[in-house]
Amino acid sequence: MIPVQGGRDVRVVVVGAGFSGLGAAIRLREAGFRDVLVLEKAQQLGGTWRENTYPGCACDVPSTLYSYSFTPDAAWSRVFAGQEEIRTYLATTAERYRLAEVLRCGVVLHEARWDPVAGRWRLETSDGSYSAAVLVMATGPWHVPRPLDVPGLDGFAGPVLHTARWDDSIDLAGKRVSLVGSGASAVQILPAITGRAAAVHLFQRTAQWVLPKPDLVLSPAFHQVVNRLPGARRGLRASQYALQESFGYAFRHPKLARLLEAGARAHLQFSVPDPQLRRALTPDYRLGCKRLLTSSTYYPALSRPHVSLHPTAVSAVRSNEVVGADGTVAETDVLITATGFRVGELPLARTLYGTGGRSLHDAWGGEPQAYLGTTVSGFPNLFLLLGPNLLGGSTSAITVLEAQLTYLTSALTHLDQTGSQALEVRPGVQDAHNSAVQAALETTVYNTGGCTSYYLTASGRNTFSWPWSTPRLTRRLNRFDPAAYVWQPPRAPLPAPRTAQDDSVQAPPHRQ
Repeated sequence: MIPVQGGRDVRVVVVGAGFSGLGAAIRLREAGFRDVLVLEKAQQLGGTWRENTYPGCACDVPSTLYSYSFTPDAAWSRVFAGQEEIRTYLATTAERYRLAEVLRCGVVLHEARWDPVAGRWRLETSDGSYSAAVLVMATGPWHVPRPLDVPGLDGFAGPVLHTARWDDSIDLAGKRVSLVGSGASAVQILPAITGRAAAVHLFQRTAQWVLPKPDLVLSPAFHQVVNRLPGARRGLRASQYALQESFGYAFRHPKLARLLEAGARAHLQFSVPDPQLRRALTPDYRLGCKRLLTSSTYYPALSRPHVSLHPTAVSAVRSNEVVGADGTVAETDVLITATGFRVGELPLARTLYGTGGRSLHDAWGGEPQAYLGTTVSGFPNLFLLLGPNLLGGSTSAITVLEAQLTYLTSALTHLDQTGSQALEVRPGVQDAHNSAVQAALETTVYNTGGCTSYYLTASGRNTFSWPWSTPRLTRRLNRFDPAAYVWQPPRAPLPAPRTAQDDSVQAPPHRQ
């Protein structure tokens, strides 16, 4: 191997220590690839579940499905676990698989360049230089907050909080609060703050479809029963998977989405007695065109007497006022922006330089694409986790992630078996795949639903959604296709992976 100052020359560097990064480290080590290093910019692991700590923050996918299949015995307290419980689950999983051995927190990646002579990635970080044969980006799509961009924001007299940059020291008791946004985080935070604030003003640019959320408490007795019944946890996970896939089928066949809309309309009718408020909360596009939202507390919170809905965008902010585009003025002590994330922009794309010194950002030109959402032509030995066109409005990201990790370990195994130095997806293969994806998306509700969403770029290209079923995606990712790649012969011997049977990396047995 090519030595790096300080001996920081490793086989695989994983960037990010959320669900994706931790899962990658576990699966790689279990597959025998011991020479793995995880770099995390923050001082602790957790990813989006570390950074989003706003009141009411929780998962909108059932926890049994939104968890690793190799740790199925997590005793979740609710059907939809909250932020702190998920973060604890990640920390416990990392401890269970002894990831402290490979995790370096507080290390910021400044730049990564492919060195064609050495056949390695050269990394410059806040902790100095590293070198890796393989680079895995596990930074996730829900990472970079999208700020509110309106005149006068800098002159606001009170605190301004983004939901992904929450400050627990700000006391909302007795305050007049304006909440900007009506997406997933707004639907969760509104019910959580209405009991504290003296007045809440919700500025809704776009009405959302909201289905009821069966967030039941899971008692210790429930887990005792499930643990005693053979195959019960697998069956529960499979049933939840089937339910999520039924939503996905409707999104791929927009006429069927109207059945879900009927349920959402009934939920709205039952929860909001005021007809004027119901009209303001009724979307004018197909359900599934935007991310599907679930809540059984959002509509009742909006019906409380001290909560006001303003169906308008925000046009300006003054010293203690938020001004709507329709002229509405709300006196405000605390401004909360629930404006989401820059989902279509891969974090660090501007810092990754492939063959010819071209950055990933420039290669994409504002429209991310990859082969199977995982590899990119012009960027050898680079793997993206939860990359472009892999997710949908109903899929559990963890299901997709685990399929990608199978693909990743298979690719590295092929590198060893062929004695190759690097692999790079063929441009024609990548183009053909993405052409098929875009063609299939044309008839889905994601593209035809009549809304503007983070699924689509400014030009109208869908860079987020997978247009087919999740089983089809997992089948594709479970079968590595070496013919899709150009293989570079080695310039120096690559170290063989340690055996997967090495007891030092095996986690304790878990219950099925």
